Amino acid sequence: MKTRETLEVEELSEKKERPHRILPESLDKKHIRSKVVSLSLPALLNMFLISFVGIADMIMVGRLGPSAISAVGMVNQPNFLIISVFMALTVGTTALVARFVGAKDIQSAKNVAKQSLVVSIFFGIGISMLLYIFAPQIEKGMGAEPDVLVLGITYMRVISIGMPFNVIAMIIGAILRGSGDMKTPLIADTVANLTNVIGNYILIFGKFGAPALGVAGAGIATSIARFISMSILLYVLYNGKAIVKLSLKESYRLNGSIIRRILNIGVPSAIEQFVLRSGQLAFVRIIAELGTVPFATHQIAMNIQSLSFMPGQAFSMAATTLVGQLLGAKKPDIAEESARQTRLIGMMVAGVTAFIIFFFGRYLIMLYTNDSSIIEQGRTCLRIIAAIQPAQSTQFILAGALRGAGDTRFPLYSTMLGMWGMRVALSYLFVMVFNWGLTGAWLAIAFDQVIRAIVIYSRFNSGKWKFMRV
Repeated sequence: MKTRETLEVEELSEKKERPHRILPESLDKKHIRSKVVSLSLPALLNMFLISFVGIADMIMVGRLGPSAISAVGMVNQPNFLIISVFMALTVGTTALVARFVGAKDIQSAKNVAKQSLVVSIFFGIGISMLLYIFAPQIEKGMGAEPDVLVLGITYMRVISIGMPFNVIAMIIGAILRGSGDMKTPLIADTVANLTNVIGNYILIFGKFGAPALGVAGAGIATSIARFISMSILLYVLYNGKAIVKLSLKESYRLNGSIIRRILNIGVPSAIEQFVLRSGQLAFVRIIAELGTVPFATHQIAMNIQSLSFMPGQAFSMAATTLVGQLLGAKKPDIAEESARQTRLIGMMVAGVTAFIIFFFGRYLIMLYTNDSSIIEQGRTCLRIIAAIQPAQSTQFILAGALRGAGDTRFPLYSTMLGMWGMRVALSYLFVMVFNWGLTGAWLAIAFDQVIRAIVIYSRFNSGKWKFMRV
C-alpha cells in the first residue's frame, strides 16, 4: 500500500512530466501541427465565445438606438487604454511561466504566479476607483454628444465595479496558458459569457420581473459575468489539477526580484498596448467628428471585425506558449518551426473568416440595425478589412511567438509605426482633409495592419528572438 509521501512524490513527478506532453518532440511538421491544433482549438473557441458575446451585447444594446451603441463604444476605448498598462503583468507572467514549465522548474513558475496575483489585486482595485471617480471627465474628453454623455457615465461607473474581477481573471488566465492549460480559461469564459448574455436580456429589457435598466443593465450583467469567470479560475488555481497550483498557506510577500523579471519582459508590451489604445482613442475621436450615426456604424463594423481578430488572437496564444516552453526546454529550432506552422494554420482559418465577412457582411450588419445608411457604410468597411486578413493574421501570430521568447520590443515598434504612423495620421488625412468619411478611416486601418505585419515578419525571420534571455 502506498504511503502519503509516496503519492506526493508521484504527483510531483507527474506534474514535472505533464508540460512536455504538449510540446512537439521533433521537426516533423505533421506532429507539430497536431500540437498546435491541440493548444489553439480551446483558445480559438474561447475567442469565438468572447466575440460572439460581444456581438450579442451590441445587438441587444443596438435595440436601444444609436446613442446607446455610441455610449458603450466610447466607454470601451478609455477602458481598454487604462487596462493596457496591466499587459506588463500578463505578458511577462505568461512568458516566464512558460519558460519555467518548459525547464521543469515548477516552483519558480509558482513564485511568478503568486507575485503576479498579488499585484493584480491592487491594480484592479486602483483601476476600479479611477474609472468610477473620473467617469464624467473621461466621457467629456471623448467628445460624447449630450444624448450619449449621460448613458456613457452610467455604463462606465457600473462596469468599473467589476474591474477587479476582470483583472484577477486575466492574470490567472495568463498563468494557466503559460503552463499549457488552454481549456480552463475556455470553460470559465463559456460559463461567464452565457451568464452575460442571459443577464443582458433580463436587465436591458426588463424580463422575468426585473426592471428595464437599458445600458446600465448591460454593465451590471458584464460585472456579474466577470465575477463568475474569476471565481472559476481561482478555484482551479487553488483546488484543481493545475500544473502551477497555489496554496493559501504559502508566502505571498512581494518579491522585487521576481517582479522586475516579469516587468522586464512585460513593460514593452504594456507600452505597446498603451500606444495601441491611445492611438485607438485618437482614431475614435476623429470618427466621432463625423456624428452619431457614422460612429454607430463604426462600432457595429468593429464589433463584427472582432470575428477576424479571433483566429489571430487564438493562434497567437498558442504560439506564445509553445515558443516559451520550447525555448525553456532548449529546443529553438522546434520553437521556430512551431511558430511557422501556427501561422500557416491560423492564416487558413482567417481566410475562411475573411470570406464570410466579405460576402455576408451586409447580413451580419442587419442583425444590429435596419438603418440602410449604416448597412451600406458598414459593408464597405468590412470588405476593406477582409482584404488584409493575411497581414493581420501574420502580425498577430508571429508577435505572439516573439512575446513567448521574451522579445517584446519589436511588437512595440510595429504598433507605434502602424497605429500612429499609419492609422491615426492617415485617418486624419483621409477623413478631415480628403473628406472620405468612414471609408477613409477604415482604409487607414488597412495600412496599419500591413505595416505591422512587415515589421513583425522581418524580426521573426531574423531569428534573433531565439537567443533572448528572460
